[in-house]
Amino acid sequence: MIRTVIVLDVHREAIDITTIYFKDETVRTSKPGQYVMVWVPGEDEVPMSISTIDKNGLSSITVRNVGPTTEILDSIQPGAKLGIRGPYGNGYMVEGKNPLIVAGGSGTASLLPLVQAFLKKGVRPMFILGGRSSDQLLFEDELTELLTENLVISTDDGSMGYNGYASGYAALLMAENEFDYVYTCGPELMMAKVFYEAEKKGLPIQASLERYIKCAVGLCGNCVVGPYRVCKDGPIFDTAMLTEVREELGVSRMDASGMKIRVSH
Repeated sequence: MIRTVIVLDVHREAIDITTIYFKDETVRTSKPGQYVMVWVPGEDEVPMSISTIDKNGLSSITVRNVGPTTEILDSIQPGAKLGIRGPYGNGYMVEGKNPLIVAGGSGTASLLPLVQAFLKKGVRPMFILGGRSSDQLLFEDELTELLTENLVISTDDGSMGYNGYASGYAALLMAENEFDYVYTCGPELMMAKVFYEAEKKGLPIQASLERYIKCAVGLCGNCVVGPYRVCKDGPIFDTAMLTEVREELGVSRMDASGMKIRVSH
């Protein structure tokens, strides 16, 4: 059932990324890693990761401007109305006593609630915050406050922190530290590399996969990867699930028409 929410606050994260805050009693009880379907009146409905779960009663989604609907969301103002349904999906299993979390770009939105869930358990994860450049690092201030020295940064262009991809930095840290679990969300090519590195080390991993989600309840089949429907069986895939879909991971996906295309990010 779709619900109407009022935009209460908006925060500009980067030139093309915005966090939108609202109140919703159902979303405030969601699990880290779950998503909602967001309807912009007169436009399409799109899936969005929940980036804030019940912070002083507020929840949020974080939007990157990649098309007509997200362009409207990226420029939305307080007082506007949106349609929300969900939350959907399985969410992260909060496991491990010394986890490594690898975030790339807007994938950080899915992982911020996971960090908060770990801290509630008394676990302070190591977190790689990756972005194309220093002005594309999401939630840097919030993560610095939460994690202090356990937050490390990588930028593709070397403008801050490690000079290179977050996946490369993850491989270095996995070689130097005794992590017991890996979590990742971001560009699929990055996540595929993190998965293969974790596999080499024998480390369990959970990754948040992105596919074309239309119905969110497992009916339309547009989000199928291997034997799984990302909208319902995911979006969080564990080691066993990732192993099953390894031939498609970072390689192919379906577009809106159901045609198989190459994964390009």
